[in-house]
Amino acid sequence: MNNQTDIKVLDDNRSRDLILGLLFDAIGMMSFSIPLIGEFSDIIWAPISGLLMVWMYKGRAGKIGGMFSFLEELIPFTDIIPSFTLMWIYKYILKTKD
Repeated sequence: MNNQTDIKVLDDNRSRDLILGLLFDAIGMMSFSIPLIGEFSDIIWAPISGLLMVWMYKGRAGKIGGMFSFLEELIPFTDIIPSFTLMWIYKYILKTKD
């Protein structure tokens, strides 16, 4: 691929990952809106969240992000942390500056 095609693919992934990340963070935070009962839904969402993070972000960063997302969803009252959005910021803003 040429350089222009590489940039287009990066831009497509950037938009896709941001939209999916915001959606997945919203799903994770929805359980926070239902006191006590909602925390039990995290038992189901936690492994799904971890797998989605690994699928979206390949390599070591994706695996670490997946473990973080899994634990963040599993630990009560931590649903407020937007793990997918934080990973997007790391990958597309902080890491690209290096």
